[in-house]
Amino acid sequence: MQTPKLRVGLGYDNHRLAPGRRFMLGGVEVPAEVGAEAHSDGDVVIHALVDALLGAVGAGDIGTHFPDTDPQWKDQASRLFLERSAELVRGKGYNLANLDVVILLEKVKLGEHKARIVSSLRAILAPWFELPEDAVSVKAKTHERCDAVGEGKAVAAQVVVLLTGTAD
Repeated sequence: MQTPKLRVGLGYDNHRLAPGRRFMLGGVEVPAEVGAEAHSDGDVVIHALVDALLGAVGAGDIGTHFPDTDPQWKDQASRLFLERSAELVRGKGYNLANLDVVILLEKVKLGEHKARIVSSLRAILAPWFELPEDAVSVKAKTHERCDAVGEGKAVAAQVVVLLTGTAD
């Protein structure tokens, strides 16, 4: 019997906020007067999750796989990046045990949206990983008026994932 292998991945992303953009977090459109400035849809949760997944299996980062210099990714839904990354991780013989998300945002309150974000992430990942509801955590924090996030000019996300597998 092979000993299960554990892999941990850490992801981070941030974007400036600007009026006139959709505000996507974890595949959910959150009502807001601002959205993330980005080449794609600017979903910082999914971008950080993609980096965490890719990093855990030593496969680079989001910029390596989906560069913002490539016009095919312009205004693309970030869920596509997550779907392709999940397929890559699964193809390497790993399963996603859990993920923990922290969204850093000053002005838009997320309390009523966190459960929808959890459901969205589980649904996007469902073809590759069976994730019980308690295996996905989404938290929202402010930056206490410090830096661009604290001034309401930016949004950031941090994600940690734990992968299990018997891959060599």
